Amino acid sequence: MSGRFGFPGRRGAAALLLAAGLAQPAAALDSLDFAAPGADAGLTKSLRAASLLVTSEAEGKTDPQDLFAAARADYARLLGALYAAGYYSGVIHIRIDGREAAAIAPLDAPRAIRKISVSVAPGPAFTFGQARIAPLAPGTSLPGEFAPGQPARSDVLQAAVSSAVSSWRDAGHAKAAPGQRRIVADHPAAKLNADVAIAPGPRVTFGNLIITGRSTVREKRIRQIAGFPTGETFDPRKEEKVATRLRRAGAFRSVALTEAGTLGPGDNMDVTAALVDAKKHRIGVGAEIASLDGLTLSGYWLHRNLFNDAQRLRFDGKISGIGAAGNPDYSFSVRLDRPAVVNADSTLYALALAERLDETDYTETRAATEVGLTRLVSDRLTLSAGIGYQASRVTDSTGLTRYRDVTFPLGATYDSRDDKLDARRGTYLDAAVMPFVGFGGTGTGAQLKLDARGYRPLGKRLVLAGRLQLGSVLRSPIADTPRDYLFYSGGGGTVRGQPYQSLGVYAISPTQRSGGRSFVGLSGEVRAKLTASFGAVAFYDAGYVGATSLPDGSGSWQAGAGLGLRYFTGIGPIRLDVAAPVSGGTGKGVQIYVGIGQAF
Repeated sequence: MSGRFGFPGRRGAAALLLAAGLAQPAAALDSLDFAAPGADAGLTKSLRAASLLVTSEAEGKTDPQDLFAAARADYARLLGALYAAGYYSGVIHIRIDGREAAAIAPLDAPRAIRKISVSVAPGPAFTFGQARIAPLAPGTSLPGEFAPGQPARSDVLQAAVSSAVSSWRDAGHAKAAPGQRRIVADHPAAKLNADVAIAPGPRVTFGNLIITGRSTVREKRIRQIAGFPTGETFDPRKEEKVATRLRRAGAFRSVALTEAGTLGPGDNMDVTAALVDAKKHRIGVGAEIASLDGLTLSGYWLHRNLFNDAQRLRFDGKISGIGAAGNPDYSFSVRLDRPAVVNADSTLYALALAERLDETDYTETRAATEVGLTRLVSDRLTLSAGIGYQASRVTDSTGLTRYRDVTFPLGATYDSRDDKLDARRGTYLDAAVMPFVGFGGTGTGAQLKLDARGYRPLGKRLVLAGRLQLGSVLRSPIADTPRDYLFYSGGGGTVRGQPYQSLGVYAISPTQRSGGRSFVGLSGEVRAKLTASFGAVAFYDAGYVGATSLPDGSGSWQAGAGLGLRYFTGIGPIRLDVAAPVSGGTGKGVQIYVGIGQAF
């Protein structure tokens, strides 16, 4: 690098701070000139982004000491930006009222600054001459840009070294690190020759998990939850999985794993887990409103560490249909989750539910219990299985009907979305199969459900989102099937623009409507981000309900479409959707929906 500048040492930095303390009131900065002769638009943009002086001007800072400190810091920052772009012969001048900033002693810092000029001549762009990193672990893949003749950007070199070290760590060599490095800039030829040696170190096995921090969770339970692989060959993915398990337990606010600096006998490596407990209790509230469905209020209370065992106890309550036709619906549930049952990736759950529903076709009082296990197969895939019992009492135009059944719910969820409340890419699949055995007049059969969602960005501002919902009840006749197992269409969760549960079937009697045994739901959205705070959505929904187990065409369709507005907040977008019916004879007029998060 041939730039003409210097950097202050420790004494100079101290003197600079002293001078800052003695500074007099600032004088306004008349101008900041920033020039990069010979640089293209992309490099100029990167240089300006790296400059503290440019940032200071944008923020309206005029204090001479602040500007002087920013000028001296900019030499290194601009040099780093040049290296990152592959320029190693740059010349940097930063002049304060005609004087080179690097030549101004800290104690002589100017008390007034009128003009600052920055000039960065990048020189020629360098390419890699020699590009060598060795030895490499089997299967190592270095960046394609790290090759002779390619632009010699410093970030490419750093990425290549990082990839080589990571590959050795993936192969069990936990202490792999860069060794001797020979990096030479050949200025006449504009070549950067890079020769980096990697020191893999020995193959390492996991030692002990050392727990630090003041946690109220019992140490035995921490170890069960962590599932630390003592004695196994080192694998950074296994180490990260330990951290993920501890975070997922919910009892800890902070989880930090640190590898021991030196290896023990037999090349064992201990890992220290520093844990900080989360607050034991948490409460939350939610609200959603639709023009015809009314207001829905929900809330919960959570205990994160019951009995100092990392067990989670949660109470949920919800009131829906406030202000709508008919009486509101009420529900209350309690759920207990105990992590690390059977193995570190399994959680035992037990729940109880009571609810009172006042629907268009019927009223229902229901109580249900369920016990089961969830198993996290990977970061994206979760499986669940359980056994439950429910009893309900339904009143409709045909009279009073009681239902009792034992359920065997099975589920699988795959979630690769980048953001659960505002996804731009990825997929979400939720499949459930629930066989049920009825008692008395209750039927025996199975309920099947699928919820599939996909997201695809089109540039930086547009996202296409699609959703498919399928449902089916096998074997059990409609009249003998518990009402909450049947399917309706209409409302914010299925077809916006149509009234809630407005589409069903008449299979019990010509005058008694109910849910159907088959359901198909289709939704599509085009989401546009207009500004950093606001977005717009255009959507179309369609739903089908039939009396048979498969959608054979004998049922009915309805559809709705509309426009929406999104206001982006730190907890997710606030949603406002306005929709109207497109087809089907189940509704008319405009429906309005307000909530938090995207519709799906």
